[in-house]
Amino acid sequence: MGRLVRKPKLPEAEEAQSTDFGGMFQSRARPAASAEPGDDYLMRMVKYIPAEIIGGSMLVNAILAQAMAAGNGAATMAGLSVTTIAVGALLVGLILTPLFCWYVREDGDAWIVNAVVSTIAFPFWAYLMGAVAFAKFHDGNLAAILILTVTAVSGLVAPILEQPKLQEQKSANPKDGPRLVESLTA
Repeated sequence: MGRLVRKPKLPEAEEAQSTDFGGMFQSRARPAASAEPGDDYLMRMVKYIPAEIIGGSMLVNAILAQAMAAGNGAATMAGLSVTTIAVGALLVGLILTPLFCWYVREDGDAWIVNAVVSTIAFPFWAYLMGAVAFAKFHDGNLAAILILTVTAVSGLVAPILEQPKLQEQKSANPKDGPRLVESLTA
């Protein structure tokens, strides 16, 4: 199981062997190719949660919340208000989410879809975790409703089925005239 959502794949077409008369007959020794279904709804829903970025965000927000409590709401760090720094930290989290998806990608991962959905979900998770950037209008009940909705809807976002390349499709079709003529003249 990879960290990111997996794309479904169609079975790959195999090259015709010279012993099977140009692909007209299927050899019994050749295993049948099978399709890979990709991740299901529950796996997508879990994998779209930007957990690593949320973890780092929680650490930064714990420091900022402590500074806010010590300064009675008017705290500053390096001459900037803590809420300004918190908004900057939220923006950094938004930037790091797609970069993290790109960094951990593997072959077969739908990392772009994962990056988009995770980046959209990140502010909702930050709101649920009580990010200092949302301190003035944070409501725990609304946060729970929002995260349940966003997480349930995110599982519905499935990557598009991976299509075989046009070249592979043509080589798998024995009715192609030029391919058949090339094999006879060679």
